[in-house]
Amino acid sequence: MEWTGLNELREKYLAFFESKGHKRLPSFPLVPQGDKTLLLINAGMAPMKKYFLGQEKPPAKRVCTCQKCIRTPDIDRVGKTARHGTFFEMLGNFSFGDYFKHEAIAWAWEFVTKVLEMPVDRLWVSIFESDDEAYDIWTKEVGVDPSHVVRFGKEDNFWEHGSLPCGPCSEIYFDRGEKYGCGKPDCKVGCDCDRYVEFWNIVFQQFDTDGKGNYTPLKKPNIDTGMGLERLAVILQDVNNLFEVDTIQNIMKHISRIAGVKYGENEENDVSLRVITDHIRSTTFMAADGILPSNEGRGYVMRRLLRRAARHGRLLGIKGAFLADVVDTVIKENEQHYPELVEKRDYIKRVISMEEERFSATIDQGLTLLSAMTEKMAANNEKVLSGEDAFKLYDTYGFPLDLTSEILSEKNITVDTEGFDKLMNEQRERARAARAAMGGLDAADFKDDDTPETDFVGYEKLECECTIAAIIANGERIGFAGSGEKVSIILDRTPFYAESGGQVGDIGVITTDNAVVKVSDCKKSPSGRFVHFGEVISGNIEVGDKATAKVDITARHNTMRNHSAAHLLQASLRKVLGTHVQQAGQLVDSHRVRFDFTHFAAMTKEEISLVEQGVNDAILAGLDVVTEVMPIEEARKTGAMALFGEKYGNTVRVVRMGEKNAPASLEFCGGTHVKNTAQIGLFHIVSESSVAAGVRRIEGVTGLNLLELLNNDDNVIKETARVLKANPAELVERSEAVMSEIKAKNHEIEALKGRIAGMQLSGLLNGAQTIGKFKVMTETVKGEGGDALRLLTDRVKEAEPNAIIVIASITGEKLTFAAACGKEAVKNGAHAGNIVREVAKIAGGSGGGRPDSAMAGGKNPNKVQEALDAVAGIVSSITA
Repeated sequence: MEWTGLNELREKYLAFFESKGHKRLPSFPLVPQGDKTLLLINAGMAPMKKYFLGQEKPPAKRVCTCQKCIRTPDIDRVGKTARHGTFFEMLGNFSFGDYFKHEAIAWAWEFVTKVLEMPVDRLWVSIFESDDEAYDIWTKEVGVDPSHVVRFGKEDNFWEHGSLPCGPCSEIYFDRGEKYGCGKPDCKVGCDCDRYVEFWNIVFQQFDTDGKGNYTPLKKPNIDTGMGLERLAVILQDVNNLFEVDTIQNIMKHISRIAGVKYGENEENDVSLRVITDHIRSTTFMAADGILPSNEGRGYVMRRLLRRAARHGRLLGIKGAFLADVVDTVIKENEQHYPELVEKRDYIKRVISMEEERFSATIDQGLTLLSAMTEKMAANNEKVLSGEDAFKLYDTYGFPLDLTSEILSEKNITVDTEGFDKLMNEQRERARAARAAMGGLDAADFKDDDTPETDFVGYEKLECECTIAAIIANGERIGFAGSGEKVSIILDRTPFYAESGGQVGDIGVITTDNAVVKVSDCKKSPSGRFVHFGEVISGNIEVGDKATAKVDITARHNTMRNHSAAHLLQASLRKVLGTHVQQAGQLVDSHRVRFDFTHFAAMTKEEISLVEQGVNDAILAGLDVVTEVMPIEEARKTGAMALFGEKYGNTVRVVRMGEKNAPASLEFCGGTHVKNTAQIGLFHIVSESSVAAGVRRIEGVTGLNLLELLNNDDNVIKETARVLKANPAELVERSEAVMSEIKAKNHEIEALKGRIAGMQLSGLLNGAQTIGKFKVMTETVKGEGGDALRLLTDRVKEAEPNAIIVIASITGEKLTFAAACGKEAVKNGAHAGNIVREVAKIAGGSGGGRPDSAMAGGKNPNKVQEALDAVAGIVSSITA
């Protein structure tokens, strides 16, 4: 077992599974794409959920990845122990209905014992207690000593999570020796000490579950393999913990130089060094993926990590900002696999620097105040910091509650979190009111209770007389506003619908004898007043003015059509797909219907067609739309659908479409609707897509918007027919003919490329330079893509077993390198990945690959000849 660097280990794993037919995928972003169930990607398989659930077609049946991940449940333990971290990389190979146990187990063992050369006598395997199939494969096919196979129960070796396919697991452990053990006589695989380290986990996804203990075998089972890169590096480098792994250790050394301390000499300093090292890794990658520090969600996680790191820098005696400097080392240690870090270097450093500087401006004052608070508590023999004091530290000095709690825990002091949460919720309500209703007005300073309750008449009327009760501009309540000013207006009476239930607010105008106000939106304040957002187009308005409020009729009618169609859509979805369908969100405006709903798979073309037909059948039936306001309990008895999670009052408005005894749709709803479904016109589904795990989205159009869509499509068809010189009716036939012509031309082009490549091959072989045992060739070409370069290098290595070839292609400012080594050249120590990496560096790029074939990119075409000239020297170093 040889010492292996983390970057080399990553490449070995990915290259190995590429050789087994896997498609190498780049790491997915840390921000989950289309999955609202996760805040951050926390496991290598997390981005694969959409493939395992059948929501999307995978790019290949076999894929392998090295996925960047962040987990924060143990954030308070990071630094205090040597094994905990928030950022890690997970190696994984996945099969989507392709290979299964035999291949997954055999390849795992081959990689571990042949590629990494880990000693067999120190390897152990665990299986699920009843998985005899896995036991036989391990012992009879792979040849693992039965005494080194252990069986564990469901808690340890059966993977089951939510609605995903599930199944038994099999893990590989490495015995690190007695020096890492707990000393107990019964220490064995499964012990919590550091002796037996589990580093490889294969999940055999072979069942579907109903969550009640019933398991149905899958027709096509899957493989989900996970292996912690840092954990494996710890084993191969024989170090104590992840912070001593080569690339991570280099980051820590940079911090140590800045602080003037050395790791391992002082435990308190070691804690701080570990915290900063881990957190700067996490935040560098978070910034690269577009996450910004904030007070909520993943932005809060980032802010907390950065501020925790900054504080520990001060504990080490570091003066001023320093984290952005360490980013350079994080990038240097990871640029080989994550070139986006280099591309976004300046942006990452700016994000981290700004947050650290923002925190630095207040941290000293905050620490001084916190010290004064604790001194006062000590004098009074108190052990709990009040919620008010904790909130003051947060609100004034930017101390997250977690940071305050961590600092105080070092002094055995706790925090009144309930009191803090109460004050925090009050602030959130004020902020929400300010954003949603007051256009930036601070709701803590302005109360609209002195204005009359808004009388909404918009169900019956689109125009009414009213009085201007309040005007807000630039965050302040004013009595007068002139032309050009953006204002928020409260009326005593309004026909404008205020945004609610997924329906957008109305637009229109408010006019007085002296002024016109163009209204662009309408929302409700926390007290229920309707706030009209707009701009004074002409004249002057004043509180108390008599006015006329008029809704834009066309926009309202379009919105009503779309909202009514959304009700019919939900009913049709439940009829076609099943009653599990529930609304998961919607947006209806004057342009479209956007409806989110719960469903476990992508809809088929047939299902989409049936749902669309169901809606149009209800439209063409000309069903009356009836609304009733009734007590909520009475409404529930009617069977009317309510939005899951929505809060309703004692009385609700129920919208029924069709006969009372057999309605086409019956829902709780406060929105505006057509009076008869025939007024919708027609409905068309434009798209069906995934929003998150188990949530789908349909977008559709109605009425005039559908007519516009049809006209646009008709124009496209006619224009396409004109370009192809065909009648619209012959468009499909003509398109097929054109595609056949293109295919034939492509065959001719490929044949020509083959002849050209043959001529190039001959020229390259004739001009080869002999260096030691190798035939070395370099060449520059113009405008060739990666496939063409790979084709030529492959031909060279097949024709000359001792060949080492490097070709550079220049396309504008883009520079691509391809390298290949023949079979004998590889046996004699040549490695295409290493060679092309060194060559690309000279041209400002990076890359790598397998020993026999590799690719790289460059940024400076002016350096291409210098880079190719360096090949001879690189090869000479191999022969030395």
